[in-house]
Amino acid sequence: MIVITTPTGLIGHQVLGNVLGSGEPVRVIARDPSRLPAQARERAEVVPGSHGDIGVVDRAFAGADAVFWLVPPDPRAVSVEAAYVDFSRPACDAFKRHEVRRVVGISSLGRGTAVAGHAGLVTASLAMDDLIASTGVGYRALTMPSFMDNLLRQVQSIRNQGMFFLPISGDRKLPSCATRDVAATAARLLLDDSWSGQGHVAVLGPEDLSFSDMAQTMSEVLGQPVRFQQIPAQALKDRLTEAGMSDAMAQGTVDMMVAKDQGLDNAEPRTPESTTPTSFRQWCEDVLKPAVLAS
Repeated sequence: MIVITTPTGLIGHQVLGNVLGSGEPVRVIARDPSRLPAQARERAEVVPGSHGDIGVVDRAFAGADAVFWLVPPDPRAVSVEAAYVDFSRPACDAFKRHEVRRVVGISSLGRGTAVAGHAGLVTASLAMDDLIASTGVGYRALTMPSFMDNLLRQVQSIRNQGMFFLPISGDRKLPSCATRDVAATAARLLLDDSWSGQGHVAVLGPEDLSFSDMAQTMSEVLGQPVRFQQIPAQALKDRLTEAGMSDAMAQGTVDMMVAKDQGLDNAEPRTPESTTPTSFRQWCEDVLKPAVLAS
């Protein structure tokens, strides 16, 4: 039995789609089961509720061999630790109680770097990994840079102003990955019962690009000029809090961005195994361009 959390989320729904065709028994935890596609409702067992709830994970993890673990965003959390570590505690108790064999979790790059201890959301994500590993379950943390798909949050400014903004230098070359490659990696690990122990699997995309490089590619694919502008960290925090995010989570996001600008995502060596296939240009053709045209 494979259990999938966040089955209607950006990554989770793609993991679910990849696993459904395998023939393996599938169970999902869904806050709103009505949002599941018809195929999933027909093919998978559905446990309604939040996977931060001990009663829900107790039901969902009974008889489970493998679990896909992703902490959902909580923009109003009182702290980054509450959002990641505290949310995961009920599940960790249930992993042990039900003797779950393998867990594949969504995490971040940066472990062992000088800035990882004050990298906001990343620091909390790495602490979550430690908590899960402490249960003794077989664990693979998928460690990622920023997602290409995050740029969809700026579709309106890309279309209307020909600009996108982040508090990171436009010249710093960084890895980035497409969520579809993350989902494919997660599904492969969930379906492979040959591994055990604890470790991480990096998902780095095929190349390191600066945001200025990305702007050039976006310009070519969209057929309109696009440029990147670095903004002050405080400006990002102000935007996030104005949109309703708690001060703690806004600060955690800013701290993560500052750490990325200081090299957080550059420490992981690129290997054939960590180099996933979707290029930024291909992602722009397949995902960004249709989103801009539809906005």
